[in-house]
Amino acid sequence: MPTPRKQKVLIVDDDELQRHLLAETLNGEGYQTSTAEDGLAALEALEPFQPNVIVTDLNMPRMDGIEFITELRRRDCPIPIIALTAFGNVEKAVGIVHDLKAFWFLEKPVKLSVLVPLIERAVAQNHLVRETERLNRELSMQGLLGSLVGKSPSMQEVFSLIRQVAPSSACVLITGESGTGKEMVAREIHRLSRRSSGPFVAINCAALPETLIESELFGHEKGAFTGAVERRAGCFEQSNEGTILLDEIGDMPLQTQSKLLRVLEDMRVRRLGAKVEIEVDSRVIAATNVPPETAIQNKQLREDLYYRLNVFRIELPPLRDRKEDIAPIAGVMIHNLNRRHGTRVTNLSPSVADALQEHTWPGNVRELRNVVERALIVASEGPIRTEHLRIDTSNAKALQKQAPQLSKDSLTLPAGLSLSKAEEAYIQLTLKHVKNNRREAAATLGISLRTLQTRLGEMRGQAKEAGDEEMLDEREAV
Repeated sequence: MPTPRKQKVLIVDDDELQRHLLAETLNGEGYQTSTAEDGLAALEALEPFQPNVIVTDLNMPRMDGIEFITELRRRDCPIPIIALTAFGNVEKAVGIVHDLKAFWFLEKPVKLSVLVPLIERAVAQNHLVRETERLNRELSMQGLLGSLVGKSPSMQEVFSLIRQVAPSSACVLITGESGTGKEMVAREIHRLSRRSSGPFVAINCAALPETLIESELFGHEKGAFTGAVERRAGCFEQSNEGTILLDEIGDMPLQTQSKLLRVLEDMRVRRLGAKVEIEVDSRVIAATNVPPETAIQNKQLREDLYYRLNVFRIELPPLRDRKEDIAPIAGVMIHNLNRRHGTRVTNLSPSVADALQEHTWPGNVRELRNVVERALIVASEGPIRTEHLRIDTSNAKALQKQAPQLSKDSLTLPAGLSLSKAEEAYIQLTLKHVKNNRREAAATLGISLRTLQTRLGEMRGQAKEAGDEEMLDEREAV
């Protein structure tokens, strides 16, 4: 087995000569070493040095080896430990290996010919443990598609739609509340497409003033307007042979929408101030947090542009309607944020997981990330506990007390009710109106029978979790 390189070993021993001897030997074997004279000094060295293996004496002043190992295990530190014990203390060392889960022990004086191979084995085991943890994490989160996370039926349907549409060049319209991950879906469609080697360009139509949006989209020639000091390619040119995301399409000025419609028809753009058109090859994805039908009624979105963009539609569910995804999403966030901030947070405590379940998440996944990131920074290591969390669940509890009121042919909805709950109530009303005939209900609602059955299954599952078996009648006719 070749000697591993750049692996880090922390040597803890109050005998200065022994420390330096071990360090020089291991440095010569290709390891990177750091030393500490006792357990307290070693704890201070852990974070900056981040060793792969710890070699520690047991008898030391201030904090001895047993206290040091005990503290590491209290912190759930996974680093393998080799304990060094004086002659005659083998029984104590065996107890440490068994009770405190140290990797191995060696009697002093240490034989370097034995220590070096033992460190190699410890490094290999540590790698194996980490790899096993990674595989277990992936297996426990089979609801993964690239950077998207979701085990819920609604997100699994989203994943299916992404896989279906990605290989094509069709326009895609992504709808959903703010913070549900519309741009992430667009990027995943691009990643899985035949254009993945090309550019992905995103433009937020709501973030640009009306005077600049056409220049951003189509580009401009030098001198086209005041401040145009040089020629500039627009987003369509920049995304040639790639994908362009038009985020918040309903906030684009209507005049610009008419020009965009023409571009979508023949995929040719004309820079502002130019006399000729340029042919482009961009896959167009649009996104909006306002239901397109509402935007059309409010004269925010041209109906003809909507039909051109709505070749393939993907609707993202709000986080409050897929609460089974909260813990997996938080787990992935913790893993990624640990690398970003250098923290060692392990997971969510049960009380924190319950608190996250109770919240309504008006800001959806974006709000969850902010909450998790703050808690992770405060916690620094170990599990995220209640005292690390800052979240207001009062709104969730208030909304839970509200419920839609059904009568024979009408529906009364309380203010503040989620769109999903309103949808559930309307489905129930429609089923009652058609005497529980699902085919007729699907036709009335303007959806397929399969979509209705999927939604009813989700509603039944939510009702069982809430203990509300009367919400759906098992005698509904097919």
